[in-house]
Amino acid sequence: MENTAPQLFKVTIDNIEVEVAPGTTILQAARQIGHHVAPPAMCYYTSLKGTGGKCRACLVKVTAGSAKDPRPMPKLVPSCITTVQDGMIVENTVNEQVLETRKGVVEFLLINHPLDCPICDQAGECHLQDFAFEHGRGTQRYEEERRTFEREDIGPYIQLHMNRCILCYRCVFTADQLTNKRVHGVLNRGDHAEISTYISKAIDNDFSGNMIDVCPVGALTDKTFRFKQRVWFTKPVTAHRDCEHEKCSGKVTLWYKGEDVLRVTGRKNEWGEVTEFICNTCRFDKKKTSDWVIEGPAKVSHHSVISANHYEKKAIPEFGFKQAAQQYKQIDDLPVQLPEGEKKPVGIVVRPDSK
Repeated sequence: MENTAPQLFKVTIDNIEVEVAPGTTILQAARQIGHHVAPPAMCYYTSLKGTGGKCRACLVKVTAGSAKDPRPMPKLVPSCITTVQDGMIVENTVNEQVLETRKGVVEFLLINHPLDCPICDQAGECHLQDFAFEHGRGTQRYEEERRTFEREDIGPYIQLHMNRCILCYRCVFTADQLTNKRVHGVLNRGDHAEISTYISKAIDNDFSGNMIDVCPVGALTDKTFRFKQRVWFTKPVTAHRDCEHEKCSGKVTLWYKGEDVLRVTGRKNEWGEVTEFICNTCRFDKKKTSDWVIEGPAKVSHHSVISANHYEKKAIPEFGFKQAAQQYKQIDDLPVQLPEGEKKPVGIVVRPDSK
């Protein structure tokens, strides 16, 4: 019997080789390696077809196109829409040109973005915050007047803050692929482009709340959660229920403050993406613990500010404090050679085998 296993491509990203299936993008290949190699992504969303190639946050340098044609690509390429080739060599965090360009992308995204972090409900789980912190400059060169918009209620549950929008198009793709009657999109062109509804129509379909989950910034906010609590003071719990909507997974994260459920969101993976969407009934109408089957504490990355107030059971040491203390001694008890005339410092703990 012939072996029908697909041929895998060998790709090297930041000097780490990985084997992936043909058709895999550079971003997906990098994510298979880990967070320390994966480029940032502000517009790409795995669950939504057609996303990617808009924000330029994930630009990388291809130093060798393939094993057959090892010539480098002349310009930086968006890793989210560029498929890999066998023998391709990619540089991300090890390339100075990539890092410098990424600073420019951050500066461009922040041109019109207001400093709303102290009052924004997205603060603490905002991808733009993370992007700016990791790749942004300490100063900005933009001096012109920023464009501003009034806040707009685009439905019974969602408020649009167009000032914060980075035009990633995620909400548009979400409405296109989850509903049959999309009534919002990108109006105008160039620096006049904005997200809005057509002729002031309200967004009232059963899956509109997913637009909030996919928004990487605080442009689309949950009106039922606005200003109720900072996200790092809440405790996320995974739960599920049997939902009557066919497209709804019923798998959610409940955000608690004490015994109160402040909000309900779709479950996000390690890349901050929802893989199984939920309906508005689960999101906005089921905010009692009795409505759900509780599975346990949600997994929170230790890099997230939410982990600062997390409640998962800590690992218990194999030995107690007294046993641990016996492994250490004060420096006064050790035969340490110090320069002539220098006094021994007090209160410094070192290992017994220190010299």
